[in-house]
Amino acid sequence: MAFPGVDEQLKSIRRGTVQVFPQEELVEKLQGSIRENRPLRVKLGVDPTAPDIHLGHTVQLRKLQAFQELGHTPVLIIGNYTALVGDPSGQKSTRPQLSSAEVERNAATYLAQVSKVLDMGRTEVVRNGDWFGRMTFQDVLSLASKATVARTLERDDFAERMKAGTPIYLHEMLYPLMQGYDSVMVRADIEIGGTDQTFNLLVGRDLQRDRGMPPQVILTLPIIEGIDGTLKMSKSLGNYIAVNDPPAEMYGKVMSIPDTLMRKYYELLTSLAMEEVDTLLSDATHPRDAKVRLAREIVTAYYNDASAAAAAEEFNRVFAQGALPDDVAQVDLAKSKLTGGRIWVVRLLTELALAKTSGEARRLVEQGGVYLDGRRMNNVEAEVAVKDGMIVQVGRRKFAKVKLV
Repeated sequence: MAFPGVDEQLKSIRRGTVQVFPQEELVEKLQGSIRENRPLRVKLGVDPTAPDIHLGHTVQLRKLQAFQELGHTPVLIIGNYTALVGDPSGQKSTRPQLSSAEVERNAATYLAQVSKVLDMGRTEVVRNGDWFGRMTFQDVLSLASKATVARTLERDDFAERMKAGTPIYLHEMLYPLMQGYDSVMVRADIEIGGTDQTFNLLVGRDLQRDRGMPPQVILTLPIIEGIDGTLKMSKSLGNYIAVNDPPAEMYGKVMSIPDTLMRKYYELLTSLAMEEVDTLLSDATHPRDAKVRLAREIVTAYYNDASAAAAAEEFNRVFAQGALPDDVAQVDLAKSKLTGGRIWVVRLLTELALAKTSGEARRLVEQGGVYLDGRRMNNVEAEVAVKDGMIVQVGRRKFAKVKLV
């Protein structure tokens, strides 16, 4: 196939990228690819540590998609063995270890969600258990001999844990070597990762060089904030937009982000030309109109134009005109759960499935996102009176109509 010129490719590759290392090697690899009419092998590893992915995960997937659209080969590694260890990058404590069965259950949902971003017919998908599962203990010892303890402890997250007296377990120190060995096995030309992955990505270069292979170029991408505009997007923090969120919910969540996040979301989560983004975010455009466009772009990317239009119409009807959605679910609540007709607000949210855990319910109340019949509830210790037909609202998108049974 005919590849675009180097300058055109670099414009796409550098969009939203924090660091390209080494830049001159990327140019050389692109030039060689064009000269030899050979697609580059671009690696991204994902560990199935949870069943769902959110838009924070898609920052790296979208960069892989950009390489795919330029004619290169995405190599997606499902880390069914690295997930058993748990990536220590950016962690202040040891991750809980998952069982093989948990990892496999999570992996089953990954590819369907990834297919919303990548053309799976042109994506190479492998599992690192294919090689780690065949290793002998001698092989593990040989791999472990390629890194020193001193260098491993220099990484920021380990250094901080040492300073704080937080334990670092030996299996965690193997993770960078495992991720680096993945690059050897798939002969990666380029690897994509978050800024917190820099150490692991550099280990891949070292291991490839040790095997006499051309070392991969590394691309690091930013960690995106969640809809609260402050903390890293995370399911445990409840500030995420899931790839599988229904269109109306996805649209409403985007509309709730702070204005200061719009440029970052446009750059990392949409394909809109940055020249057009500059115009949308200029003084000539009202911030709400810019956010409407952003919400429609994101919903269209995961669904279609019609779904985005319907989500926008629903949002305007509910929030601009103060109407309730047509599809407010009636949720049964057993009277036996009440004491004197009352229930703890945190328990109410979990009983109605408006929050998955008590911790999430507490955060929702503390953040002022819970309404009972239109009245904001901000006392996390409150025992609230419940009546038949009461409307409980969480954030801008979740509603439940209580049916006492």
